Amino acid sequence: MQDTFVGADLIVHNARITTQNLAQPEAAALAVKRGRIYAVGSDAEILALKGQGTKVIDAGGLRLIPGLEDAHLHLLNSKFYNYETRWDGVPTLTRALEMLHEQAERTPEGQWVRVSGGWSPHQFEEDRLPTMEELERAVPNRPLHVQYAYNQAFMNAQAMEQLGVGTSAFPDLPGMVFEKDQDGRYTGVLYGNTFTFITVETMLPAPGFEEQVNSLGQAIRDLNRFGVTSVIDCASSEPYPEGHNIVGALIKDDLLRVRLPFIDIQIAITSSGFEINVDDAIETITKKAPISPGQNLHPRWLHGHEYEGYGEALGPELHDHEDFDQPAIIIDPELMRSKVEEDFAKLVKRRIPFRVHLSYNENITPFLDALEKVNQQAPLDGLRWSIEHAETISPENIARVRKLGGAVALDGKMAVHGDSFVKTYSREKALQTPPFRLLLQSGIPVALTTDGYRASSYHPWTAISWAVTGKSVSGSEVLGSDNRLSRAEALKLFTLGAAWFDNSEHEKGRIAPGNLADFAVLNADYFSVPDDEIRGISSVLTVVDGRVVFGEGEYRDLAPELPEVMPAWSPVKYFGGYYDAS
Repeated sequence: MQDTFVGADLIVHNARITTQNLAQPEAAALAVKRGRIYAVGSDAEILALKGQGTKVIDAGGLRLIPGLEDAHLHLLNSKFYNYETRWDGVPTLTRALEMLHEQAERTPEGQWVRVSGGWSPHQFEEDRLPTMEELERAVPNRPLHVQYAYNQAFMNAQAMEQLGVGTSAFPDLPGMVFEKDQDGRYTGVLYGNTFTFITVETMLPAPGFEEQVNSLGQAIRDLNRFGVTSVIDCASSEPYPEGHNIVGALIKDDLLRVRLPFIDIQIAITSSGFEINVDDAIETITKKAPISPGQNLHPRWLHGHEYEGYGEALGPELHDHEDFDQPAIIIDPELMRSKVEEDFAKLVKRRIPFRVHLSYNENITPFLDALEKVNQQAPLDGLRWSIEHAETISPENIARVRKLGGAVALDGKMAVHGDSFVKTYSREKALQTPPFRLLLQSGIPVALTTDGYRASSYHPWTAISWAVTGKSVSGSEVLGSDNRLSRAEALKLFTLGAAWFDNSEHEKGRIAPGNLADFAVLNADYFSVPDDEIRGISSVLTVVDGRVVFGEGEYRDLAPELPEVMPAWSPVKYFGGYYDAS
């Protein structure tokens, strides 16, 4: 029989490859065939696989790693991305305010100037929040909404007037506090929680569908820029199936350049706030738009747009929000137990995987109490499930998670908000938050994620830098030396560790024959740069499914172009996404 192999589709050589394959830890070159890694070895071995149609890329001696997977990101909530002035990574408050002023000058009548989370006052040299006076001066001529995580927001006079603050037009949302001055006038400072700010965002001018598709294309480009090749969307405020029409458009327009498995909840936003119901989620996936866990909706890519189960919110009354500027929200234990026992038995019986948002150990305990009861009547029996965030999980509860076959998805919020945690709880407690060492020693599946775009920055190397160096964005120590990760460990949590959460750990996270051809060539050697340069790492070449999706410098022409940023006045057109000092 004639050999049908006529050469690799793609070869990358002259690289310093971290394979994460114990049988072959390092290599210089790789070959790709039909979207998978075909061979890994020396330059001579791999270049011998060159055929007439092979694309050959010289990596110039740079470090090549498996593509990063962010196992907890809210990508589909970034359909407003092109309308947002991103403060992620901006080094000074002075510059941040200048950006608002510049954007106000080009924002047309009828549109807002907005900042939508992902930043922290501790990243600024000034180490503080802006004042309302500074914000009013920066944006005197347009409505302004600046959101700080899910902790608080700032609105200027025009914004409050348009939203009807102080009138029946503005909803009285649970947990919302609108600050007033000594004369009883609204100052423009709003305190609330996750659901408060998601509701407020729905009241702002929204981009049309075409602009939303363009926005997500730009957001994905910024992920590719950092070497991200897969993202698990941890539930959108516009749920499946309607909220995922935009993904179909991205695929059609060849703009979905990350693998995008997802979890889903059915959210209803009413005049009184949020409603979340497990029965609605089950009804949707079994009757309204039937889909099975693990079913892939992408026509070409494995794990391209794949349903991974239920999550992450249990319900508005069972959400502990992780606002590190405030003491922990402790949920009524009996309410937690009764709700979990009632709802999660339904998921387990239908073999629907689930992920649950729980930041604080005081809330993890009653959740596990209930899940252990569920397991007695409807055995989990290998069903994949996880706790998201779990900042203060105890050793006892780590052991309980392991016994029940669960996992923990940590995130980089302490990198961005760790200084706030120190002020609220003490540096001593922060140094062991989260308990990295205990979690890794336990043997349970663990991922490191970002939880971008609102609660934290979507920059993976900020999270990795904190986990390795123990330093927050302010430069202060917020993670103890006995609780940090090695560089190899941190990378594994953003690759192999993350892949467990979409059941792809045997296909992703390694540069090895048979694995999916997802990888990145970095602008600096992650394993040798000084600690304070880890946060500056990005990709010069990102490949998904064997295809170049991002290129920088000499590799720029290898990547497909994106459509022009829409609208023409978009902040992304002028500032980009994550702050670039150049």
